[in-house]
Amino acid sequence: VMGNSSEFQKAVKLVIDTVSFDKDSTVQVFEATIRVLGSLLSAHIIITDTKQPFGDMTIKDYDNELLHMAHDLAVRLLPAFENTKTGIPYPRVNLKKGVPPDSNNETCTAGAGSLLVEFGILSRLLGDSTFEWVARRAVKALWSLRSNNTGLLGNVVNIQTGHWVGKQSGLGAGSDSFYEYLLKSYILFGEKEDLEMFNDAYRNIQNHLRRGREACNEGEGDPPLYVNVNMFTGQLMNTWIDSLQAFFPGLQVLIGDVEDAICLHAFYYAIWKRYGALPERYNWQLQAPDVPFYPLRPELVESTYLLYQATKNPFYLHVGMDILQSLEKYTKAKCGYATLHHVVEKTKEDRMESFFLSETCKYLYLLFDEENPLHKSGNKYMFTTEGHVVSVDERFRNSLWQDILPGEEDSALKIKPNELKAVNFSSNCNRVPDERRYLLPLKSNYMRQIDRMVGLI
Repeated sequence: VMGNSSEFQKAVKLVIDTVSFDKDSTVQVFEATIRVLGSLLSAHIIITDTKQPFGDMTIKDYDNELLHMAHDLAVRLLPAFENTKTGIPYPRVNLKKGVPPDSNNETCTAGAGSLLVEFGILSRLLGDSTFEWVARRAVKALWSLRSNNTGLLGNVVNIQTGHWVGKQSGLGAGSDSFYEYLLKSYILFGEKEDLEMFNDAYRNIQNHLRRGREACNEGEGDPPLYVNVNMFTGQLMNTWIDSLQAFFPGLQVLIGDVEDAICLHAFYYAIWKRYGALPERYNWQLQAPDVPFYPLRPELVESTYLLYQATKNPFYLHVGMDILQSLEKYTKAKCGYATLHHVVEKTKEDRMESFFLSETCKYLYLLFDEENPLHKSGNKYMFTTEGHVVSVDERFRNSLWQDILPGEEDSALKIKPNELKAVNFSSNCNRVPDERRYLLPLKSNYMRQIDRMVGLI
C-alpha cells in the first residue's frame, strides 16, 4: 500500500524461507484464516498481478510459494470441518494432529461463518472446490439455524446439536464478520445467494436491532443505535455495545446505506472524543465503559475511511486526524503502540495486536493518501475482514464446480426473481450531493444530541 517494494520483497522472502506450518500448535481456525491465510493469499495476488499498480512488487523466480503455503495451512485447518454433525467447524485445530480430543463443541457465529472469502479465493486460485465447499456449508448451516420468528442468529452455537448456547443477536463480538462476509463474498464471487442472505439479514437487523428515530438526519427522537437482543424474541438483552460494532457503518457504506452509516459512525466518534479511544464495551444507559480496555482496534477507522470514500466530506479527514492524534498521545510506546488497559486512566499493556498494522494503520494511511494506486489505478479492490487487499477480479467469479456446492437443491435458498439490491435504505448508493460535502454530514443539533447521549456535554 505504501509502495515500498524492497520491504515487501524482503518480507515475502523471509516468510518463504522461514515459515512452516508443520508445528504441534493449536490455533483458532478463524484467526488463522483471516490473519495468516488471508495475508498469504493477498500477497500472492499482489506479486502475480500483471499490472503491478503498487510499484514493482514482483519476486524474482517466484514460483507460487505463498499460494502453496496457503494451501498447506488450509489443509491443516480442514480437520476442523470433519466429524461435526452440522458442518459448522470446531473453533480450534492442531496444525499437526487435527482437532484436539478435549475440543470444545461450541463456537461463535463470526468464527464459523467468516471463512468464505479466504477459503473461496484459495479454491478458485487452485481450481479445487474443497475449501469453498466446507466454508459455504458452514455458512448455510448457520443460516438454517436462524430464528423462525425474527430471522436473527445468536452468537454461540453447539456444532454437534445445532442448539444456540448464546442467544444474543447483535453486531459486535461473535457476530460481526458473519454479516460482513455475506456481502463481501457476493462482491468477490458474484454468488447471488450470498446477497440474498445478506439482504434478509440486513432487513432483520433493521427490524429488530435498530432503535431510535427512523431517519438519520431529520425528524424527532433518539439517535439511531443498534442494540443486543434475544434472537428468538427480539427483546433487549443488555444496555452495552462493543467496539467491534463500529465496523457496521463501513458495511452500510458498501451496501449503499450511507445516511444510516453517517449517524451510527457519529455515535462511535462521540465515544472516541470522550475517551481518546473506544472502550471494548460501552454502556449507553450508564454512559460509562463496561469493559475499559482498547486493544488498538481498527473498526472506527475503517468506517471513517469508507465514509470518506463515499462522501468526500472533509469532516472524515478531521475524524481521522483526531484518532491519529489520540493514538500518538495515549498509545505510543518505545517499540510500537500499546493496548490501553483502561481508556479513562490511560494505563498501557505490553501488547500490540497484528491488526493494528494490517488494519488500523493501513486505513488511516489510505484515508489521507488520495493519490494511492488503490484509489487511482482503475482496479477495484476489496479488503478482507483483517484489512488484506484483494483485487475484485473476473477470475474469482468463475467457479468450475457450480453444480456441487452444498444445498443447491434446497429450494428455500433458490434465488427469488426479485431485484438484487439492498433493502431498507434511503440513499441507494447515490453520491451525497455536492452541497452536503461542505457541511457537517449530520446536522449540528443531531451532533449535539449524540454528544449529550455519551456524556460529552
